[in-house]
Amino acid sequence: MDKQQEYVLRSVEERDIRFIRLWFTDVLGILKSVAIAPAELENAFSEGIGFDGSAVEGLTRVYESDMLAKPDPTTYQVLPWRGERQGAARMFCDIGLPDGEPALSDPRQVLKRTLGKASEQGFSFYIHPEIEFYLFKPLEEGQPPKPVDQAGYFDNVPRGTAHEFRRTAITTLEEMGISVEFSHHEAGPGQNEIDLRYADALTAADNIMTFRTAIKEVALEQGLYASFMPKPLSYAPGSGMHSHLSLFEGDRNAFHDPAAELGLSTVARQFMAGLLKHAVEITAVTNQYVNSYKRLWGGAEAPSYVCWGSNNRSALVRVPIHKPSKGPSTRVEYRAVDSAANPYLAFSVMLAAGLKGIEKGYDLPDGAEDDVWELSNAERKTMGYEPLPSSLAEAVAIMEKSELVAETLGENVFDFFLRNKREEWTGYRAQVTPFELERHLGVL
Repeated sequence: MDKQQEYVLRSVEERDIRFIRLWFTDVLGILKSVAIAPAELENAFSEGIGFDGSAVEGLTRVYESDMLAKPDPTTYQVLPWRGERQGAARMFCDIGLPDGEPALSDPRQVLKRTLGKASEQGFSFYIHPEIEFYLFKPLEEGQPPKPVDQAGYFDNVPRGTAHEFRRTAITTLEEMGISVEFSHHEAGPGQNEIDLRYADALTAADNIMTFRTAIKEVALEQGLYASFMPKPLSYAPGSGMHSHLSLFEGDRNAFHDPAAELGLSTVARQFMAGLLKHAVEITAVTNQYVNSYKRLWGGAEAPSYVCWGSNNRSALVRVPIHKPSKGPSTRVEYRAVDSAANPYLAFSVMLAAGLKGIEKGYDLPDGAEDDVWELSNAERKTMGYEPLPSSLAEAVAIMEKSELVAETLGENVFDFFLRNKREEWTGYRAQVTPFELERHLGVL
């Protein structure tokens, strides 16, 4: 038993933890949880906890259903919302097979494999996510969601519901060791943003899954409902998860070159070129729901075209220049991914696209200087700004032909993901929407 496992066992005893929740996600990024008693913890560390993998979306088939959840002791944290006495803690798990091999269908393992490829090239991958979400009053069946306020971007609302919510949510996150950098009201009514501090990609993905749970728990405690749906309100901006990316070689930011334009090294420019070249292929993963495309094509600074720009928020890839004098802060921002994405898979395909750009030495095209949304279709075509997929069906059809996504996700995840998304589109396509009834029923 290693020192981290010993620390967990000691903490469980000293803090009177009665339940340890073992967390992992299915292929779609839905959080799964099994609770064990403290007496089972040593066995969980050494052997894992068995479960029926075929009952979890995408993990395995019914005739090979036995799987093991093995907790990662470095992810141990007490859950603040469960109280101080007889409390609960959580650890993320790696999913394995009875023979001890990692499960190829485990999203956390997918990310680990991709990070391993980066490590072979001498890189570690860091991410700073900006997570947007909506706060609603309690949902009423058959009624549209009602935002908790009518405030806008950076608005300061005296005694506003969102102020108290963000204060409590941030305190909860920090109690779990998740550092928060910024928080503020976003542009939509009831829309908020909380930015997590930079972390390595695996920790960042774990933090995002914890973040979603914590936000929903705090909302429920305050009689509210929090939603990470990409576009819950047709008249308001969608919720994205703009992700700031960088590669490090040891302690050195591999994206920084003080002598280069914008301080971007050759590695950074090739990484950006990889993101742009493969953006259309990875969109089904970074934007995995039917609703995601109503955000992408709904305006309000959502990226719809494949281009990059320096400090240009209409571009898909942006180079922030808040602190141009600080080399370690050099990074690129990928703006397509939404708040509902499975972070393990989304970060995997984003990293794989960037690494491909470095491996193949892709050239970065000229940056976009104009508001891409304001250009005509002819102007965008002349400038080579390819559109992102306009629907889940289009995104899935493109992804199906992508060698990069297939290789990154692995056969099991790739096949299940495609099958599940086709089913979602088929179900959506069969719906008769209120828009159609309102527009056509009375006149046709």
